[in-house]
Amino acid sequence: MALKQSDVPWSVEFFKRHRDDDADESVPGRAFLDQIPEKVAARMVAVLRAVAAAPPPSYSGGGYWEAMHGEMAGTYEVRVDGQPKRTHYRLFCLLERDGASVGLDGPSVVVIARKKKPFRTLLSKADYRDVLRLGDEFRSRKPRSVER
Repeated sequence: MALKQSDVPWSVEFFKRHRDDDADESVPGRAFLDQIPEKVAARMVAVLRAVAAAPPPSYSGGGYWEAMHGEMAGTYEVRVDGQPKRTHYRLFCLLERDGASVGLDGPSVVVIARKKKPFRTLLSKADYRDVLRLGDEFRSRKPRSVER
C-alpha cells in the first residue's frame, strides 16, 4: 500500500544562507531563537513541532501560526508575544510539501527569517521585502540549504 503525502511525517528545518550570499553562512531563525527570551523561544519551537506533527494543512494555529496574505502569500508566521514590554516575536516559514524533490528529507516546515517589534507597531514594507528576499534566496538553490 502506497503512502499518501499526508501520511509522510513533516520535519522542521532552518534555512542556512549560502556562502555566496553570506560569508558567515548564517542561520537566521536559529540565531534568533538563541537571542530571544528562553520562554518565547520554547513556545516558538513548540508551535513549529505542533505544525509539523499536524501536519501543516491541518494545523489550526490557535493564533500562534498564521498564513500570510497579499504579497506575502505562501509565507507562514509563528507569532509569540513576550517580554520586555509585550514585544512581538515572529518567525517566517515556508512549506516544502515535496521536500524530497529539493534535497530535504521529506515534507518540511522551513524557518526562513525572523523579526521582532514593539507592541502595537507594524513591520515596515522593507521588513517584509527582506523576508521575501530570503525566501527567494532559499528557493534559488537545489538542493535547498538548511541546517537540521
